Amino acid sequence: MALISIVIPVYNEEEAIGDDLDLIIETMEQSGLDYEVIVVDDGSSDSSPEIVRRRRGVRLICHPYNRGVGAARTTGVEQARGEIIVMTDGDGTYPNQDIPRLLSYLGEYDMVVGARSQERGTLRWLRAPAKLLIRLLASYLTGRSIPDLNSGFRAFRKELAQRYLNILPTSHSWVGTITIALLCDGYTVKYLPIDYYPRKGRSKFHPVLDTYNYLSLVVRSVAYFNPLKVFMPLSLILFLVGALKMGYDIFAYSFHFAPSTVILILTAIQVGTFGLLADLIVRRGGKR
Repeated sequence: MALISIVIPVYNEEEAIGDDLDLIIETMEQSGLDYEVIVVDDGSSDSSPEIVRRRRGVRLICHPYNRGVGAARTTGVEQARGEIIVMTDGDGTYPNQDIPRLLSYLGEYDMVVGARSQERGTLRWLRAPAKLLIRLLASYLTGRSIPDLNSGFRAFRKELAQRYLNILPTSHSWVGTITIALLCDGYTVKYLPIDYYPRKGRSKFHPVLDTYNYLSLVVRSVAYFNPLKVFMPLSLILFLVGALKMGYDIFAYSFHFAPSTVILILTAIQVGTFGLLADLIVRRGGKR
């Protein structure tokens, strides 16, 4: 197998990053695979960089200030020497001993994602239903079942990820966006069930802001790759409301249509036309 680059974005993870690195190095040495480990420190103010430097053979790349976990992931992809990239987090949550298991499916699939067994983050009562709603929406818009949209534990080829770096966000939504992009462009994604452990240290997830970012990026990504899934349902809803309003006007006002009725019908036609034009642009562009 080609050189494997293991990319770990880190921001103030001094409680977990050392143990994660030790487990990754031990696992990869036992596997006999050719690998490198890249830690992208995203402006940590704790001792995370010093802990990483004490691990021989680990490449440390430091952002001068906190740019976001998505930006750290992009930096890791850009700096990776390997043809294959494995992404994980440095907070003790992912079973890094399963990296060889992820890699074993990569020849058959374009991306392999570790699908978490349950939600263990902070504010679980809020995160679990919000992530379920977003996952169901993403599944509908992409036409594929997505058991875990936001898992940070995954493997893919660098060349494939590079096609999408210009549209990937700097936030937690990086992993969800690349998943939607690949599914909309017809690539294959394998979901491998994994254990998920309680994180060590303080979570960087903002329940309201990051949930909003996830939701908006799901719609925006699908509008970019499969716009008819967004525009056509909206157009049909507007047209249905306009038709019902038209029927009411016929009986109530003897075929005198209110301005709101005309606006609804015209808006429905415009939205549908925008969707068709956007879809034509996407189809002519083809896979990136």
